[in-house]
Amino acid sequence: MRLATIITPDGPRAAMQVGRAFMDLNYTDPNLPANVRAFLELGADGIARAQDAMGRRTAAFVALEEVVLAPPVTDPKKIIGIGRNYAAHAAEAGVEPPKEPVIFAKFNTTLNGHDKPVPLPPPEVSTQVDYEAELVIVVGKAGRFIKKADAYKHIAGYSCGNDVS
Repeated sequence: MRLATIITPDGPRAAMQVGRAFMDLNYTDPNLPANVRAFLELGADGIARAQDAMGRRTAAFVALEEVVLAPPVTDPKKIIGIGRNYAAHAAEAGVEPPKEPVIFAKFNTTLNGHDKPVPLPPPEVSTQVDYEAELVIVVGKAGRFIKKADAYKHIAGYSCGNDVS
């Protein structure tokens, strides 16, 4: 199942990709949440309900060509970044790779939708901006002290990201 947040006249909405369209989950079934994070919290029950809703006559679809995408999860509880986690990037920065990955936080105010302009600081604040393509792992199931072998059970999906600083 491919999930996204799409921009609709009613605001950002959780949507499920169906072929070359996205189905607005909450419009189709008002008992389903309007945002992806809340939908993921439903777990397997949410997935079953979304698949059931897909066959309804009232299902609301937006063609892929007309979709405006927001960040996949617009209101994450946490955004954790892992820095300098590969040798080539450390070499590019002129530093030794760390023995342990550098962990840092980002705020959800830094999220931006697909194909949206990235706001840059004015020249008097910064004249050099760094950017990196990132693999985004969306965690959909909470946990603590998770065994390495069970980590995949907590992953809801993957997306692409662009870390600009």
